[in-house]
Amino acid sequence: MAIDAYGNTLGAASTTTQTSTVNPNSVLGKDDFLKLLLLELKYQDPTAPMDSEKILSQTSQLAALEASENTNKALSELAASLTSSLQYSGISAIGKIADTGSNAVVLEKGGKVDFELYYPDDVTTGNVNILDNNGNVLRTMAIGATDAGIAKYTWDGTNNNGATLDEGIYYVESTYTKADGTSATARVGLYPIESIKFDSGKTYAKLGSNYVDFSSIKEVTGQ
Repeated sequence: MAIDAYGNTLGAASTTTQTSTVNPNSVLGKDDFLKLLLLELKYQDPTAPMDSEKILSQTSQLAALEASENTNKALSELAASLTSSLQYSGISAIGKIADTGSNAVVLEKGGKVDFELYYPDDVTTGNVNILDNNGNVLRTMAIGATDAGIAKYTWDGTNNNGATLDEGIYYVESTYTKADGTSATARVGLYPIESIKFDSGKTYAKLGSNYVDFSSIKEVTGQ
């Protein structure tokens, strides 16, 4: 058996296994920088030690890196907390009235418009009015007795003269008489929140038969 000058055994059966540590993300954290600093100190030339100013500079960089990581962690926790808070606020809004901020509907060329109105009280008689952007009534549709709740309607896209209107944005409101004889109004975009749904990190509220992004609601009020 042969031995080299360094005391290593030589021979055909001898093998050397090397183990390397791989950083799959190629990202150095504060612990890695600290290890590098300690290695520098360990293997420095005793006759020419590392400049103390350089050590302080690297230590300062290490502290800044750690502070940055702590800040990022705190921001992530805050974002998660805000998301959870928004979800809980959505749940607490169930049963209240949501206002989307607009009573607009879109009429496509040659089409018709399906829409919903919410009546908080029973209706004896009333009208559903289609208006232009100047508030002019273009079409009036009479309605009869209607139970309180969500009522569905369809507008064929014509005015009171039977002429087909141009495609575009129109507005819907209703004036009606309640069972006690008093008058009231309703409009598209004002509905009770029936339920809340969470999907892909977003909160959706069920208004009528549709779910809308909770963040698009302009105001939530009590019944």
